[in-house]
Amino acid sequence: MKNLYEILNVSPDASEEELKKAYRKLALKYHPDRNPGNKEAEEKFKEINQAYEVLCDREKRLRYDRFGTIDETTSPFDFGFTRNFDDLFNDLFSDFFGGQRQRSRKGDDLRYNLEIEFEEAVFGAEKEIEIPKEERCSACKGTRIEPGHEPQVCRACGGKGQVRHSHGFFIINRTCEQCNGEGYIIKNFCKTCRGKGYVRTKKKIKVRVPPGVDTGTRLKIRGEGGQSVSDTHPGDLYVVLRVKEHPLFNREGDDITIRIDVSFPVACLGGEISVPTIEGNRVLIIPPGTQPGSVLKIKGLGVIKSNGYGRGDQLIYLNIRVPKNLTEKQKQLMEELTREFNEEIVTPRKGFKERVREFFEGTE
Repeated sequence: MKNLYEILNVSPDASEEELKKAYRKLALKYHPDRNPGNKEAEEKFKEINQAYEVLCDREKRLRYDRFGTIDETTSPFDFGFTRNFDDLFNDLFSDFFGGQRQRSRKGDDLRYNLEIEFEEAVFGAEKEIEIPKEERCSACKGTRIEPGHEPQVCRACGGKGQVRHSHGFFIINRTCEQCNGEGYIIKNFCKTCRGKGYVRTKKKIKVRVPPGVDTGTRLKIRGEGGQSVSDTHPGDLYVVLRVKEHPLFNREGDDITIRIDVSFPVACLGGEISVPTIEGNRVLIIPPGTQPGSVLKIKGLGVIKSNGYGRGDQLIYLNIRVPKNLTEKQKQLMEELTREFNEEIVTPRKGFKERVREFFEGTE
């Protein structure tokens, strides 16, 4: 059987303060959080915890000093290890944190839907938004207590926020029901926030929209989320973007697309046309014999690529415009062109109405 004093590296006449100091040092060293996956450290941690639970209790310590065990029949390591690590540290640091470990608690994350122009998505922009927000009350600094008044220490827990209950060899901490774990009771609530500790306000925030974003992009702004009284720090704000449709341009990945009508003669003979781009009009050369549905490209006039290197292109989808109403001269020229291509000109068959009209015109 191991000697409990040797486990804690203290002498048999060590004081309660010396026991606590020795235990604190060893517990921090062998705590499983600091030794993940180390079974040996975990067993050592259980061992020093069990030794401390015996020696910090006067009655158990006297029994151990006299008989070498907790009682005449039971070894101090036979009762098992049932308390979790957080409960152990709650007892250990009760003098510092009111009976419980202080935990970092983050406030709620917020979402804001922002609609931006097509050009702003391409080149980036700086937008200003206004969001509803809960902020700590400036009058009571989040304490919920009316300025000039003081809270009363809870008599049930003595200001610790927890009440200790002994069950055999174990000490269990439970949240005080009188003060709900706060350690104090408020008699005079803040009139500004009505005892909530926070007030609802509206806050203006500048949002930097980077170039190249698209619909569905989420921008994270740290520390601009919600924060209740119990939160140690605020949550984050997520700005979700929606890009408006453009009357001329569309987007395909990193490329910007546009559809342009080209006259039949220009498609046949080639030429130059003026094409709108995101940076103004540009001259585009149409090669002779351009076919319907052809796609031409202007390099580097698209969207900044997602990897941050270079830009996409502008793609021009060509639609060959066929005239509907030709003059007599234009018809003659087209007929001559058709014969030059050795193609037969087929006159469309006249419809029933047209034949009836010609019949009555001939009888007059």
